[in-house]
Amino acid sequence: MSAKICANAAEAVDGIEDGSTILVGGFGMAGMPVRLIDALIEQGATDLTVVSNNAGNGDTGLAALLAKNRVRKVVCSFPRQADSWVFDGLYRAGRIELELVPQGTLAERMRAAGAGIGAFFSPTGVGTTLADGRETREIDGRSYVIEYPIKGDVALIGAHRADRMGNLVYRKTARNFGPVMATAARLVIAEVREVVDTGALDPEAVVTPSIYVDRVVA
Repeated sequence: MSAKICANAAEAVDGIEDGSTILVGGFGMAGMPVRLIDALIEQGATDLTVVSNNAGNGDTGLAALLAKNRVRKVVCSFPRQADSWVFDGLYRAGRIELELVPQGTLAERMRAAGAGIGAFFSPTGVGTTLADGRETREIDGRSYVIEYPIKGDVALIGAHRADRMGNLVYRKTARNFGPVMATAARLVIAEVREVVDTGALDPEAVVTPSIYVDRVVA
């Protein structure tokens, strides 16, 4: 199965619908698919739910999408940082919703979606407001709270290289959430530094196989 190699970012994000849940890779700016986000801003989709590690940095990337009032809800682990003024302003004004999810739980909820797991129990958040109103169980003498998968309509991820089939390799910490997001969304779009011929990538270095990737843009 081969991914579509897109001529530009606008082609890559074409067809993303209003109201979509978008999984956005990146740990801060490391691995964030900034050009895809810029293209999504130009494309015009709105009323989005964005799932990401944090709620944007400065005025670029995810923060720029928030500033255009295209996002209804953010699901993330770190909504407030020194440079997260865009989200902070929107949240204080009551113009955006927030679902706070611990970082490891966030990754596991997306992994569960990709693996077809219906739900799982985690000790993280037990005894805090994050567990209010949710099922808890005691297992082997320890308390756990139920967590459900996070599925995306679209995943926008950043990788280092792709081959013409869509196999992806990552560079250092830019790998972060990309691999699990690629398994958890119906449409996966990867922004890469370069596309190489099929066979040029060391198969032992491929992290995300092409079967999970639908579109690639360099």
